[in-house]
Amino acid sequence: MRTPRTRSDRGQVALEYIGFVPILLFVALCGIQLGWVAYVHEQADTAARTAARVEARKGTGGEAAGKAAVRGGLTAKVVVTKDDDAVTANVSITINSIIPGLNPEPAKATAVMPNDDPKGP
Repeated sequence: MRTPRTRSDRGQVALEYIGFVPILLFVALCGIQLGWVAYVHEQADTAARTAARVEARKGTGGEAAGKAAVRGGLTAKVVVTKDDDAVTANVSITINSIIPGLNPEPAKATAVMPNDDPKGP
């Protein structure tokens, strides 16, 4: 006598897991991308403050100091302008995308310091 076969759910969990893994990976990549964007913006702020401070105190070297303040893997574009009263540093850093198809805007920061250079602008 044959026993009737019962329907088994074996393998269903594996299929559900395989279908959900890409979603989990995408969410993880989004979290990493968000952290990277915040980090690059923080680097831009640091570079702008450093460039403005060095230029205000020494009169030269602000752009080099701003670029040196940024982590080695990032490339910063630093522009320092000054007048009789203030030194302004503008920094722009390109943000690399971890998620395919995402093209984030560059991180931009501006810092203004009083011009302490006795020689003037």
